[in-house]
This record gives sequence, structure tokens and C-alpha cells, in this order.
Amino acid sequence: MERYACQAMAQRHLDRLTPVDASFLHQEGPSSHMHVGGLTIVEGPPPSKEEFLEAIRRRLHLVPRYRHKLAFTALDSGRPLWVDDPSFNLEFHVRHTALPAPGSWEQLRNLTARIFSQALDRSRPLWEMWLIEGLQDDRFALISKTHHSLIDGIAGVDLATVLFDVTPEPVPVRHSGRPWQPHPEPDTSELVAVGMRAAVRAGAQVVEGLIGALSHPERTLTRMIDAAEGIGEVLWAGLNPAPPTPLNVEIGPHRRFVGVAASLDEFKLVKNVLGGTVNDVVLTVVTGALRSFLIARGVRTEGLELRALVPVSVRTVGERHEMGNRIAAMRGPLPVYIADPLARLRFIRHAMNGLKESKQALGAEVIAGAQNFAPPTILAQASRLNFSTRLFNLIVTNVPGPQFPLYVLGRKMERVYPVAFLPQNHALAVAIMSYDGEMNFGLLGDFDALPDIESIGDYIAQELKTLVDLAHQRQTEEASSRGRTSRPRTSARATREA
Repeated sequence: MERYACQAMAQRHLDRLTPVDASFLHQEGPSSHMHVGGLTIVEGPPPSKEEFLEAIRRRLHLVPRYRHKLAFTALDSGRPLWVDDPSFNLEFHVRHTALPAPGSWEQLRNLTARIFSQALDRSRPLWEMWLIEGLQDDRFALISKTHHSLIDGIAGVDLATVLFDVTPEPVPVRHSGRPWQPHPEPDTSELVAVGMRAAVRAGAQVVEGLIGALSHPERTLTRMIDAAEGIGEVLWAGLNPAPPTPLNVEIGPHRRFVGVAASLDEFKLVKNVLGGTVNDVVLTVVTGALRSFLIARGVRTEGLELRALVPVSVRTVGERHEMGNRIAAMRGPLPVYIADPLARLRFIRHAMNGLKESKQALGAEVIAGAQNFAPPTILAQASRLNFSTRLFNLIVTNVPGPQFPLYVLGRKMERVYPVAFLPQNHALAVAIMSYDGEMNFGLLGDFDALPDIESIGDYIAQELKTLVDLAHQRQTEEASSRGRTSRPRTSARATREA
């Protein structure tokens, strides 16, 4: 009987949020919305709303979490659960609107900012998709908005299978043929039972871990040392808060948005000629743009080093298609005090190599795992410790996307701008995503604190151009040097022949 009850509850999708997922709920406030998403530009005339709804409806079974909502346990005695939403209505989540003529880029940016200014309704599944008509040059736009507790950036690329195809002809999607039927909402006793079973499972995992530790003491000792070092690095970072800047002020609920389109080949050129990785070049460009922004604001940058919260995926290959967050946070330096772009790139390259060799990400993951046993009050405090906004100045997240074109209902996806979120007292978040030969930036800013957010977008374009020019200059110098070393040999040979 007990086995039958457990199977029935499993079929009801009573999935408990992970500690990291729950932390994003605890971090959310009236002005700090914890949803992420993107703005996608699509070529061609838009589909009708009915056609668009049907395209999503046919594929929604591929992402069952999109039909789930939050359920809180009795007296909030544990982390929330994902359960079927018995009143799920696709038309509530898929919105349809149109830009007034002329359908300019500025109008689309303003609409994106307004959509991301609104918190998601926690009584419903935590996502929205907007179909936007009226964009100039015979195009339309899609805006996706999903709560961070539902999905992280790396898995978010996988969720594009709900809507996008790799060929102009939509790929047939297998389906059982049975219409979706939600399970009834669980009662209080079921919610309590789920929390108790989760605690028992966590305890069993500890016992298994102890048995494994006794069986392989040498491996256990190494893991303990690594974990202790990781936690130590996280705590050390906590003792060194990020410096105060105009980016770290009280924020409101309203947003501004700017998108910057760039060529991935230009980032690769800089990387290949001047050294580092594409991500090192991205961070160098962002650092240079922030340096110019701060100077324009009258801030002295001598000795000033900003801290960026850089989310790192710890999702394994085997977890690629699982839902929820598998991320840890590292804090990378942004040396805005360095004026020379080449010196800035060398510094960031060295610093990021050091971060990869450090135990920061491991320490954050250990702290998150320890929260499995935490009651809600302690969980909320622990999540704030692990995600303390005083430790960083802004979020900078770089998500690799597919390097081939995608299609929605036969229309080619032209460009995508990712959108991150603003934690408390953080006026700017920078999200970057590569797609089909482009590397595009999405800047989300607080409406009141960053009326000049467009200047940051301009500075990003300028910094990239500077690095590309330096890379071309280096190539020219190296080619010239090779020519000089080869010419004397030719001249000497010609003399001997004479």
C-alpha cells in the first residue's frame, strides 16, 4: 500500500524544489524580480495567435514543468513543490500584442523593458511568452520570460525545442495522443508526507556517504579538503565586499533595456591574435565599457576593481535534459582601473584562469547542498549568504547558443538578446549569448538609476572595435616582421648569384 501511495504521488509530479531553486524565490522582492528570458527577432510575417498557440500546445509535453505551479507545504515547513496546475490555461501564458507604427527598435526595447518590469504570478506556472507584431522590415518578435527557479541559462537553450526547429520545415513531434489531464492539487497531508520523505532520502544519502567514506577514506579525505577550501574561499570573499558604485543603489520595479549586436568572429579574432578565451574577451569588453561609463559619471577609477557575479553551470552531461538549476556562482574581477585594453585583457585572462583553478564554485555548491536539511528560515538566510548582493557589483552571464540557424513555424530566427535579472541594490545586469555567428548583449537596467544605460551599450561597441583594431594591428606587425626576416636572405642569395 505504501509503495502504491508513493507511486501515485510521483505521478502527481510532487517534485520538491532544489535548494538553489528555492533560493531564487527567497531572493525575490517587490523591486528585484527573479525572472530571466530573451528577446528574439524573427524574419517574415508573424503567425496568427491561433497558429502560434497550436505550435506550443503540440510541444508542451516536452517540458512538463511549464504546466506546474508552486505548492507550499503546511506552515511553510520545507521547500515548495512543483505540482500540476489544474486550471492551466495556455492563453494566459502566451500573450499577443503589436507595436504601433513604425515598429522601431526603440519601441521594441521599451516594450521589452515594460514586460520585464512585471513580476510573474506565483499562483500560476512561472513563465510567459509574448508574440509581438508590427516590427519594421517585415519581421516580428518573441519575448520569453521564465522565473529563475524554473530554469537556468544552460538548460534554457534546451527548452527552445518547445518552439524552434533546426530546419524551415517543422519537425513532427511524437505525442501519446492522450490529452493532458492535471492531477488534483495535493492536500495538506500529502504535502507534509512529501517533505518527510525528502528528509528521509536526504538522511539516507548521508548514510550512504558515510559508508562510502569508510570504504574509501583516501578519496573522502581529498573531497573534504577540497570542500573545506571551497567554503573557505566563499567565506573569504564574504569578508571582502564589492566596492560602492553608481551601479549599486536602491532600485525600483521598473526597467530599461538595451541590446547590442556583435560578430562572434570578431571575438574569436581577438582571442586568436591577442590571447585568452572568448569569455575573457567578453569580460574585457564589459570592463572597458564600465570604465568609460564610470568616468563619464565622474567616478574616479584609480585602484577600482569591480566584482562580477559569473554564474557557472555544474550540470553534467547526464543532467543536460533535467529541469531546475544546476549552477554555482563565482566572483570575477573587472579591473576598471586599467586603461590599456591589452593590459586589461592579460589581467582578466590570468584572473579567470585562477578562478577556474580555485574552489569557489565547489564551495558554493557545498553550501547549497547543505541547505537540504535547512528549515525555511535558515534556508532563506543561507541563500542570502551564498548569493549575498554585497559581494558583487553586477551580474555578467555568458550563455553559448547554437551556431546554426533556428526556425519557428518556418520563419528564421534572426537574432536573440538574452535578459538577466536585477538583484536587490543592483542597477545593471549584462547577459551575453552567441547564436549563428553573432555574440549579442542584453543590458537590463533600473529605470531610475540608469537613464544613461544606452551609453553602456555604445561603450561596449567601442571597446570591441578597439580590441579588433589592435588585433588587426598585431597581425600587420607580425606579417611585416616575417617579411623583414625573409627579405635579407633573398638579397644575400641574389648577391651570391651575381
